[in-house]
Amino acid sequence: MILTTSMVDVAGLRGMLGTLGTVPVALYLHENQITYPATGRTRVEQGHGLVTWTSLLSGDAVAFNSEFHRETLFAALPGFLRSFPDESQAHRLADVEAKSVVLPVGCDLASLTAGPKVEPPLVLWNHRWDDDKDPVMFLDLMARLDTIGSEFAVALAGERFVDQRERLDGAVAALGSRVVLDGHLSRDEYEAVLAAASIVVSTALQEFFGIAVVEAIHAGAFPVLPDRLVYRERIPASLHHLCLYASPNHAVRLLAEALADPAMRSETAAMLRGTTARFDWRHVAPAYDAWLESLTDRSDGSPG
Repeated sequence: MILTTSMVDVAGLRGMLGTLGTVPVALYLHENQITYPATGRTRVEQGHGLVTWTSLLSGDAVAFNSEFHRETLFAALPGFLRSFPDESQAHRLADVEAKSVVLPVGCDLASLTAGPKVEPPLVLWNHRWDDDKDPVMFLDLMARLDTIGSEFAVALAGERFVDQRERLDGAVAALGSRVVLDGHLSRDEYEAVLAAASIVVSTALQEFFGIAVVEAIHAGAFPVLPDRLVYRERIPASLHHLCLYASPNHAVRLLAEALADPAMRSETAAMLRGTTARFDWRHVAPAYDAWLESLTDRSDGSPG
């Protein structure tokens, strides 16, 4: 069988591999080009979205990395398909839904430990510094926390390229000595920072799974996340009021409250750590095996 990801044009692949025959093709969607944030729906972007759709049609089975991802894409597809002047193919949606499942990303969690935490509390940013992660908002939140006198330090662990440094170095420098780490880390260094961090923050505009946040929570960090995207799925509903914010002002309040209340922060982080173990490869891999084996069973005529 062939296992592809959302970066592959499955219809094109099948066309090029004319000898593929009955070999099944499984498609795993880390992201898609229909609901991914865009600067404007240009013809080029529409073309990328069309590749997502034809890949969904061409795969024998489709897996999404979260229920949020699956639901939002299927909600967007009817309108996307109507944007084309010819046959919309909307009648194929039910077939695609029927062959889709949700399989979370497997994460390397076995080596992550929760603490001991450092003082002052370390606020962690562990995302890439692209616009869809909104690092500008994160730096603004840190500046506002600094203004109100909260005690904290900042670790900037995400990958940042030269052009991004040129745009953002001033805001980083304005935080002064609060920034105790700024750079892309080796895995061992990164795991040490995860263990030391008390709070992890996201300001993402796009997130279909959230590996960085899952890792930080599993290492004992209290999350402060947008009340949108996959984060409502990651945090139990009973804890949304402590961890999910609806606006920048709300985010500052949640951060200040978490920094001022180490007992609440620690208790909540401990509860949340219990929700992330299911994403470890030791638990996820058997589900992938079963999914792929079900396809090979079908392709060779075996019951499945």
